[in-house]
Amino acid sequence: MSDSVSDCGGCTEHRTAVTEAEVEALVRGICFKTGPPRSLGVEVEWLVHELRLPQLPVTPERLEAAYAALRTVPLRSALTVEPGGQLELSSPPAASLMECVDTVSADLDAVRAVLAEDGLGLVGVGHDPWHAPRRFLHQPRYDAMEACLDRTGPAGRHMMCTSASVQVCVDAGYEEPGPLGHGRRWWLAHTLGAVLVASFANSPLVGRKPTGWLSTRQLLWTEIGADRAGAPPLDAEPRTAWARHVLDAPVMCVRRDGAPWEVPEGLTFREWTRNGTPRPPTRADLDYHLTTLFPPVRPRGHLELRMIDAQPGDDGWIVPLAVTAALFDDPEAAETAYRTVKPLAERALALPAPHNPLWTDAARYALADPELREAAVACFATALEALPRLGATSEVTDAVAAYLDRYVVQGRCPADDLLDRMRGTDRTHGKDIRP
Repeated sequence: MSDSVSDCGGCTEHRTAVTEAEVEALVRGICFKTGPPRSLGVEVEWLVHELRLPQLPVTPERLEAAYAALRTVPLRSALTVEPGGQLELSSPPAASLMECVDTVSADLDAVRAVLAEDGLGLVGVGHDPWHAPRRFLHQPRYDAMEACLDRTGPAGRHMMCTSASVQVCVDAGYEEPGPLGHGRRWWLAHTLGAVLVASFANSPLVGRKPTGWLSTRQLLWTEIGADRAGAPPLDAEPRTAWARHVLDAPVMCVRRDGAPWEVPEGLTFREWTRNGTPRPPTRADLDYHLTTLFPPVRPRGHLELRMIDAQPGDDGWIVPLAVTAALFDDPEAAETAYRTVKPLAERALALPAPHNPLWTDAARYALADPELREAAVACFATALEALPRLGATSEVTDAVAAYLDRYVVQGRCPADDLLDRMRGTDRTHGKDIRP
């Protein structure tokens, strides 16, 4: 969810006012950089809890000390902190799946070692089952974000402070049509995305109680609203659809040097370019505006798939990364995935993701939904066939196969394990760690 952006400033070009036409041209040019899919990335978010008893809160002072220590550790991935104190590692662009896995795994080992010295650990779950939202970072960006999102209810604070995810980044794809063409990949991301939500749902609890949703994190994104956290319609060319969406999305804040940031209500970026009030928007404002939009698939030159809950275990994040990479970057697997999920699109016609019945059912029922389960089984099997062609090691393919057998074939997801532990009915784990 976080983005590294400066509060204000920038070069002269970025301080020059932009027109509506210039904004549309810039968005079309910078958000979809087409070409052969060559790079892969992942952003892994974690809750930071007490190692001995994660139900206990961690004080801001301990978090600050731990993060100060982490900033002295050499990492290849970018380390950032989320508003609620969650930790995120963002990999550099990798030339292969295994390069990405090896880089992030090594960085996570280093991070865990530092945290363990202070009795802290990383917890992979899509929403904190125990603690209420509490902001750790107090910066103008997050002050403005909180004020803006509070207008639509409490979902924004939960998203900011108590959620975590695995975000997979793939190249936009070729300009030309075909299994790896950018138009096909854009469509696939928004339809296969619901299958990924269901397969990896891992956030059924808030305040130690079931919410009735297996991916409460996805529910929260839905509640934030379509203008801030929704996708554009899929019935238009991707560049055109996204440019319109950016222009018609409300501005979260107007930044000012040495003064409180304004949080306008109902001012779209299109209107801002036309009326120039409270001041004309600049290229820097556009760049910042793009970081305040949180669709399930965000084009940033590449495609950032944001719909996957954080996963349990030290290496749980590798499975969604591997499955997604296989289904997007292997041409044969991409074509099979497209044909597999195409029938699901009928349930997504009413509204863009994630506000249509397909995505809602994925978040509420996960793989208990028969159609989503059938599609997930086929997609995982396809990914398993493709992974050796992408150079995946036996450890990675074995992890995907084990996940398929334990969860997907059974119509289950990690959220079911959390619910079983809460109810004391978990028979697959030796000890009861009830939230």
